[in-house]
Amino acid sequence: MGQTAARRILLVEDEDAIRRTLRYNLTREGYIVSEATTGSEALASARREKPDVILLDLMLPELSGLEVCRILRQEMSTPILMLTAKGTELDKVVGLQIGADDYMTKPFSLNELLARISALLRRAEMPGSSKREITEVEEFGGFRIDRAARTVTVDGADLRLAPKEFDLLSLLLRNSGRVLSRQTIIAETWGSRFNGDPKTVDVHVRWLREKFEKFEQLPFRITTVFGVGYRLDKLP
Repeated sequence: MGQTAARRILLVEDEDAIRRTLRYNLTREGYIVSEATTGSEALASARREKPDVILLDLMLPELSGLEVCRILRQEMSTPILMLTAKGTELDKVVGLQIGADDYMTKPFSLNELLARISALLRRAEMPGSSKREITEVEEFGGFRIDRAARTVTVDGADLRLAPKEFDLLSLLLRNSGRVLSRQTIIAETWGSRFNGDPKTVDVHVRWLREKFEKFEQLPFRITTVFGVGYRLDKLP
């Protein structure tokens, strides 16, 4: 019996044999396992049970794993590990860009899966992690970010951000006044196993700046530190 007996995993997999095997082994390790076989069931179970980790298959009936991931990431910060038979770089990048924390291609070893689940749980408990920030509301100079609701308002006006834009802004705010390298931003926002183009960070920073351009008085600025990364400064 593992040391994670109180942890709940939502296993979303429509192939019976794979689901039964994973459920058996995860239960043997001490996890409490809930199951879903369709995208709709996955959404309902995640909202109802608030699992500690979600194992999410990419190919699902009703709603794809990518769509489920996109919706859940707008509502909660629960770590999501995507499981799929697909192995193309595009599938991996899309999954990570819409909010998945990690990605495994079938077939995979049980030991590696358990190691990655443990890593996701540890990250969620680290100071400054999304698990801790879930109830945090930060408000200053007419700007407000609600990390639990994943909403941003400026002078009372709602600002719609994509999931990774929100995660990036939240990270920069938590580290205001500090320069964050692209590598740090990728590890904290996309996950340490992301092996896409580091310029993804530059693109998302540009999108953030464009969305804030319409506000004349903004209580912070995002500065490019050439050769290093980015820094968010709160303005007096």
